[in-house]
Amino acid sequence: MIEMSYGILVFMLTAFMVLEGWDFGAGLIHFVVGRNESDRGVVIRAIGPLWIWHEVWLVAFGGMTFVAFPAVLASAFAGFYLALFLLLWCLILRGIAVEARGLISDPLWREAWDFAFATSNLLLAVLIGVALGNVIRGEPLDAHGDFTLSFFTDFGVHGQVGILDWYTVSIGIFILVLFAAHGASYLTWKTESTVHERSERLARCLWPIVLLLLLGATIETAIVRPDLFTGMIHRPLAWLALAGVAGGGLAALFGQWRRRELTAFLGSCTLISSLMTAGAVGVFPVMLHSTVEPENSVTAYNSATDIHGLRSMLIWWPFAFVLAVGYVAFIYRYYHGKVKAGANSQGY
Repeated sequence: MIEMSYGILVFMLTAFMVLEGWDFGAGLIHFVVGRNESDRGVVIRAIGPLWIWHEVWLVAFGGMTFVAFPAVLASAFAGFYLALFLLLWCLILRGIAVEARGLISDPLWREAWDFAFATSNLLLAVLIGVALGNVIRGEPLDAHGDFTLSFFTDFGVHGQVGILDWYTVSIGIFILVLFAAHGASYLTWKTESTVHERSERLARCLWPIVLLLLLGATIETAIVRPDLFTGMIHRPLAWLALAGVAGGGLAALFGQWRRRELTAFLGSCTLISSLMTAGAVGVFPVMLHSTVEPENSVTAYNSATDIHGLRSMLIWWPFAFVLAVGYVAFIYRYYHGKVKAGANSQGY
């Protein structure tokens, strides 16, 4: 049951990264692909009906962690308190920017909220990347599983580390560029006219950079957390995920160059989901790795709730999942097809 609960947790976080990833990416590049108010309205229309729904997966991830692995949530929430509130405020700012920009038909008002929208998406991409870097690198857990993190210490990756160091910053940059490429591929597939053309050109430039940064991040991870790759050797699912990373990266790159929009976009989704899966399989059962003493690490086995809690969660989760999938199917069917600029390009 613990392994199944861990798998469901990883699935929900992966769904958030893939679905919300193209929203973040489209948002942070919308000043690049949208040179005027009408074009930026098209970008908003492309993600407007979906972003609230995509955030549900993050809420579900938090709820699932609370039910199945309460010790992980207690330790991580306290230790990442500052980072979590920065993430929360950026999510709030992004939502306000999407909704508020159309309330007043004034160029200055909309430019200001467009800037807030782009800035919040950029910060969200970096914060999520840094957070993932912290999870992979580890935290200074004590014998009780508690830790605190300052913004930075000596920029090292061992001992009393901070939120920022050379590794977490590099992962933050990688996720930023990855989300930008993911968003560009989505807009290429979803839009027409000038936004489509600019998104296509941007995606062609970004995907080679993403693959180079991925290579660099892989080498860095092998240095910082070598046991992650050791854990993959005897796990077939990890090999399958690594194949998905390679296949998804090639599909995104060559699909973009050959103007196969859907192939490129699906390749992008495959790359992100496979990266998340490979990382989760590699670190299992460790969920919070200690950079001070390995025996202080919090694992899926020593942090899981009792058997009754796990059983209740596994009984109710499928019903919630069916409802969620049914709703997303309805939303995507209702908003299918290319997005066009309307008379009111502000709304969605």
